[in-house]
Amino acid sequence: MRHVPQSTYRLQIRPSFTLDDAVAIVPYLRDLGVSWVYLSPLLVSTTGSDHGYDVVDPTRVDPARGGTDALVRFSRTAHAAGLGILVDIVPNHMGISAPRENAWWWDVLRLGQRSAYARFFDIDWVFGDGKVRVPVLGAPLAEILDRDELSIDLTPAADAPDGVIRYFDHAFPLAPGTGGADVETTLDAQHFELRFWQDEAADLNYRRFFGVTTLAGVRIEDSAVFDETHREIVRWVREGLVDGLRVDHPDGLVDPGAYFDRLADATDGAYVLIEKILEHGEELPSWWCTDGTTGYDALAEIDRVLTDPAGESALDDIDTRLRSGSGLEPARAWPDLIHDTKRMIADTIQVSEIRRLVREMPETVPDVEDALAELLTCFPVYRSYLPAGAEHLHTAARDATRRRPDLAPAIAALVPVLSDPANVVARRFQQTTGPVMAKGVEDTAFYRFTRLGSLTEVGGDPSVFAQTVAGFHATQAERLAAWPHAMTTLSTHDTKRGEDVRARLAVLAEVAPRWDAVLGALRGIASTGHGPFDALLWQAIIGSWPASPERLHAYAEKAAREAAESTGWWNPDADFERAMARVVDAAFGAARPLVDSFVDEIAAAGWSNGLSAKVLQLAGPGVPDVYQGSELWEQSLVDPDNRRPVDFTHRADLLASIDAGAVPAVDADGTAKLLVTARALRLRRERPELFERYRPLTAVGAASGHMIAADRGGASFVTTRLPVGLDRAGGWRDTVLLRPKTPVVDVISGRTFAGGPLSLADLLRDYPVALLVEES
Repeated sequence: MRHVPQSTYRLQIRPSFTLDDAVAIVPYLRDLGVSWVYLSPLLVSTTGSDHGYDVVDPTRVDPARGGTDALVRFSRTAHAAGLGILVDIVPNHMGISAPRENAWWWDVLRLGQRSAYARFFDIDWVFGDGKVRVPVLGAPLAEILDRDELSIDLTPAADAPDGVIRYFDHAFPLAPGTGGADVETTLDAQHFELRFWQDEAADLNYRRFFGVTTLAGVRIEDSAVFDETHREIVRWVREGLVDGLRVDHPDGLVDPGAYFDRLADATDGAYVLIEKILEHGEELPSWWCTDGTTGYDALAEIDRVLTDPAGESALDDIDTRLRSGSGLEPARAWPDLIHDTKRMIADTIQVSEIRRLVREMPETVPDVEDALAELLTCFPVYRSYLPAGAEHLHTAARDATRRRPDLAPAIAALVPVLSDPANVVARRFQQTTGPVMAKGVEDTAFYRFTRLGSLTEVGGDPSVFAQTVAGFHATQAERLAAWPHAMTTLSTHDTKRGEDVRARLAVLAEVAPRWDAVLGALRGIASTGHGPFDALLWQAIIGSWPASPERLHAYAEKAAREAAESTGWWNPDADFERAMARVVDAAFGAARPLVDSFVDEIAAAGWSNGLSAKVLQLAGPGVPDVYQGSELWEQSLVDPDNRRPVDFTHRADLLASIDAGAVPAVDADGTAKLLVTARALRLRRERPELFERYRPLTAVGAASGHMIAADRGGASFVTTRLPVGLDRAGGWRDTVLLRPKTPVVDVISGRTFAGGPLSLADLLRDYPVALLVEES
C-alpha cells in the first residue's frame, strides 16, 4: 500500500547523531505531531562527513551512522509510533576525496578502463589518453617531483597488491606490474594522472557535482549502474524499512524523467520527492513519476507575502548610496548581474565541462567554446528535458546573440545541435546548465545582491520583492490542484539563512529609514569599505543575533569568498578579510549597544513574521517539513551553521510543559513557536480531512490588508502580515474576519469563539496567528 505523509521532520543523521540517537527521540517526534521522519543520506559516506552527500559505498548503511541494524531498530520504533520514514538518496555522484574508501573508484584508478566499474563513472577516457586526471597536487607535477614529495610504497595490500603511490596523506593504487621503477616512470605507467589542484577548473576529464572535484558524476542512466547503486535503497522500500525517498539533484542526470520511471518500477510507485529548484514562474515537468519538489518555491512565496512592497524603493536607495560611497558602479539589474556571475562561473570552474561539450560536438564550429559558455550563461532555468523545454534554449540564444553579436554565427549553428536529444552534446549540455545556474546565482549573485537578505534564498528570485495576498492565495490554490503531496519548507540544510533570520530581516522593509540610520551608525563603527557587503554582513549579524563570534566569523568568510568581489576562495585578500573580521568583532564590542537596541526594536515584529510564516506553511497546501530544531526560533546562517546539533531534550521538556498547561508568551525563548508547530502538526495528522481544499477568507475593516486567512476544508488559518505597519496604524481596530455562524475553537490558544464575524483584535489578542476548527 502506498503511503503519503501529512508532514515531515528532517533529521541530519551523522556520526554525532546516529540512527540510534534518532530512535531515542521518536517519542518526542510523535508527541510533536510529526507524520513522517525525513532522514538525511544513510549510505556509507566519506569518513567524517556530516552531511552524507559524498557516498562512497551505496551497498550498505553507513556504520558511522549506526549501520543496518540501527536502521532496522529505527524503522521498527518509528513505525510502532505511527511515523513513516522518508530517506534522502544521492544518485548523481559519489565521493572520491578519500579514494581508498570508495572501492569502485579505487578499482578504476588501479585498472583503468579494464575495471568493472569504469562504466559506472562519467569519464572521458579519450581526452585523458586512457587516464583519469586527479587534481590533488599542491603545485605542478614537475615541482612536486623536484621536491621529492611523491613516494612509492610496494607493500602489498588486499586492495593494492602492487603497492601504492603516496603524496602526503593521499594514496593511489599502482597498476598491476608497474612497481619497482623510479617515481616518474611509475607515474607514467598508471591509469591516473596526478595534477596540480588548480587544474580542476579546466583540465579534468570526469563529470563532477557542480564544481566539486571530490564528487564524481555517476552514469545512472546505465541500467547496470542503476541496479548496483540502488539495490540497497530498493531493498529498504520493498522490505518496508522506509516508506518514501527524496532524490538529491536529479538535474545532474542525463534523463531525470527516465530515472524516475525506473525508480517507480523498482519501488512499486513509492512516495518520491525531488530536490528541484524552479525558477520564478517555472513549472515542474508534469510527466515525471514524482509527488513534487522539496518546496523551495513555497518558501519564496511565504517570504514575499510577508514583505512590505513599500520598502523596495527605500532599500534600493540605500543600496545605491552604499555603492556610490564605496566607489562602486551603480547596481546592475538582476538579469544583468546574474549574467555576469554565471559567465564568471562558465569561464572558471566549469571550463572542464564546457570543453567536454566542445569535444562532443559532431562538427566544427568557430568560437564554439565561447558560444557554449554564453548560451549556458543566458539559459533562463536550471535545465531543459528535451524534447520538452527547447524554448528555453531559444530564449538563451536570443539573449546571448543580443549580448554578444560577434558570436551570432556560432550560436545559430549550435541551436539545432543542442535542440536534438539524439546528440550526446545536447544531452550533456542539459547536465551543465544547472551547475552554471547554481554556482552563478545561489553561490555568487546572492552574496552580491544585498538590499534585503531575506529575499536571496535558495529557490527565490530576489528581483521579485514582494507578493500580494491575492497572488499568494493563487499560488497556494495552484499547489493544491497540481502537486498536493509536494513538500513545503522554510528551512533546510541548504538554506542561506534560517527561517527566523529571514522573518526578522523582512521587518527592514517596513522600517527602511530607521535601518538606513542604524546601518550608517554601524558602518561608522566598523566597515570593510565595501558598502553592499557591509549591508549583507550587518544584516546577518542583526538577523541571527545573539549569535556567537565563531559562527559570524565563519559566515563572513564564506559570504565574502562566495561573492568573489573583494576576496575569494582561490586567492583570498588578507587585508579585506581582516577588515571583515573587525566588523564581526565590533558587533561584540563597540557596536554591541547599537546592535542590542536595534534588535530589541524589531524582534517582536520578527517573531510575528516567524509565527505567521510557520502557520502559512504548516496549514497550507502540500506536505510541510519541519527542519530539525526549527520548532523553536531557527536563526542559523548558511551551512555548516544550519547543521549544528539540536537539543531535543530541551524541546521535549518545553513541549511537556505546554501539554501540562503552560501558556507561552511570544518572546525570545521561542516556546510560542513550539506551541504553534505542535498544535498545527497534530491537527494535520489527526484530522487530515480538514485540509483538503483552499478557499481564501475575507476580512473587512481598517486593517484588513494585514491579514492572510484561508479555509482548508474545515480548518482555517489566520495570520498577521506587516506587523510594524499594523501597529503604527493603531492595531486591528474594527477589522473583522467574515465567517459562518458556527462556533470555533482556536487550537493554538485554546480559546472558543462564537459564530459569525470574528474581531481580529480579540482573535489575535495573545498570538499573531490562529488555527480555527468547528467547536464540535
